[in-house]
Amino acid sequence: MANAPAIELDGVSRLYGERRALDGVTLSVPAGATLVVFGPNGAGKSTLLRVLATLLRPSAGVARILGEALPARSWAIRGRIGLLTHEPLLYGDLSARDNLRLHARLHGVPLARVDDLLTQVRLQRRADEPVHTYSRGMLQRTAACRAVLHDPPVLLLDEPRANLDPGAAELLEPLIGAASGRTRVLTSHDPAAGLAEADLVLGLRSGRQAFLGTPADIDVATVTELYRP
Repeated sequence: MANAPAIELDGVSRLYGERRALDGVTLSVPAGATLVVFGPNGAGKSTLLRVLATLLRPSAGVARILGEALPARSWAIRGRIGLLTHEPLLYGDLSARDNLRLHARLHGVPLARVDDLLTQVRLQRRADEPVHTYSRGMLQRTAACRAVLHDPPVLLLDEPRANLDPGAAELLEPLIGAASGRTRVLTSHDPAAGLAEADLVLGLRSGRQAFLGTPADIDVATVTELYRP
């Protein structure tokens, strides 16, 4: 079904000791839609992404990704998720090409795709240099290639355009932007830019849903209010 939910959460909570990093989050994201998550530091944005990425187990509630229940069926969807965080998840002593080839072998992806992606993000001239010599923006471009290498239907993106100049951000649009056609969950601290690419908008504060709706219902002022002390 074209509009079947790709992501479903029903009362999902995540506890660290007695602290509730997520508290009863409920939402549904249709396949191919973009959910943009806003909230101040400590609101639960990164915890939400880690739960969706199967890196954390929900403490309560029901979570489904592509119809598979978490954590029982986490193994069935890990290869269908792409994750891009503030950490590039690359081996510093390896080149960009070798990093991506390693991931390609893990996912059974033809090695030719590595060179195609490096060309798309204009890293082919430095593709054989160790990534620890790269600028932060170059690392982010390499990490974006890693995240989409296996052509996942779901992308989880933690402020994906951080450390990118406008030209580099434009290079990544076909890979991680709305034009990719993937279901996306991305965090943002930029109300105007985030709302512009959202199909659904979630506001988190202290782990709880402050609002959930569409950009037609939620304006910049509403998002900005989340960040007020």
